[in-house]
Order: sequence, then C-alpha cells, then structure tokens
Amino acid sequence: MNLRLSRTHPKFIEKLFAIEAPEIENGTVEIKSIAREAGARSKIAVHSNDEHIDPVGSCVGQKGTRVNTITQELLGEKIDIIPWSEDPRQFVSNSLSPAKVLSIEIDEKEHKAIIEVANDQLSLAIGKGGQNVRLAAKLTGWRIDIKGDGLPAQAGKIVASTDDLPAYGSAEGDQGEKVEVIETETSKESKDVETPTKKTKKNKK
Repeated sequence: MNLRLSRTHPKFIEKLFAIEAPEIENGTVEIKSIAREAGARSKIAVHSNDEHIDPVGSCVGQKGTRVNTITQELLGEKIDIIPWSEDPRQFVSNSLSPAKVLSIEIDEKEHKAIIEVANDQLSLAIGKGGQNVRLAAKLTGWRIDIKGDGLPAQAGKIVASTDDLPAYGSAEGDQGEKVEVIETETSKESKDVETPTKKTKKNKK
C-alpha cells in the first residue's frame, strides 16, 4: 500500500505545528479548524485546554520563531492564528482578523453571519479577491455577509457575501469556495490587499 502526503492539505500545517509547538503535540493546545489556500494564505483556529496557556502565543512562539519556521517551510505562505470560541459570534468575528468588527448578527436558521465593519476596514475584511472572508467562512462553517458603515450612500449595504461552505474536515472540504464581491466605491479598496508570494532562493556565486 502506497501512502502519499500532500503539502497542500490542511493537515500538513497541523503536523508542522505539532513539530514546532510541544503544547500541540501533547494536547494542551488544540487546532480546532483550518482553512487553507495553499501557497497563499491559511487561517487556523486554536484552543487551550489549560487556562494558563495562551493558545495563540504557543503557536506563534517567542518573537514569532515557531510560526516563522512554518512559513519558511511553506515558502512564504501567510498564516493567521486566531483564538477559537464556542460562541459563533466571537468565533466569526475573530476569523475576520486582521479586520476589526463593529457588530455581528447571527441568523441561526440560515446559518449566516452579517458583519458590519468601518469603511476603512472593508478591504481587510474582504481581502484581495475575497480571500479573507472566503477563508473565514471555510474556517467557521458559517456563511458571511459583510457591510460597511463609512459612506452614507453605501451604509447598510452588503458589499461582500459568501455562499454556504462546508466546515473543515467534511467530505466537501477540499472543494472550491465561492465569494461574491459586489463592486462599490468602498469594496474596490480590497483589490489593493496583496497576497504573499513564494520566496525563491538566490543562486550563490
């Protein structure tokens, strides 16, 4: 029987963190969810079973040494580490980091979260090509709509919306996700957010 380990699979990141962070290896810190676009960006949600242990700090390491080692192994792939929460409002809000959320409404029936952010946070919340909100939706398993409050003409209008996405670990988890970015003066800023590029080694003379 042949076994193949894919470097693009979300579990690959989980194994790398288990190597770098003893707290994950021994079960003190758990990786609850992973959303990944291999080679560009990933989000991981972490939780500590010990109230005295910071789960995010355990993964980041002193001066970022642990996460930087993993980023180098993944050739520059950006990794967002966020605290997991059993409260969907808090979890979805955390998942949109680095954007700051002003308010959130949860529709349990539609399994949808409606997020409001300041106008100057729209580009961060949505991400280039919808990457940030797409990963947040995959990480949490919630459909996410984003609206801004900055300009009177756009206030209250949805500027980005994700389709329903499978939760991480489901049978459909590796399928592509869709995000609809509605072009407005406020949402166009999202195009200026760049995704990380792979590092290349320079030839030594």
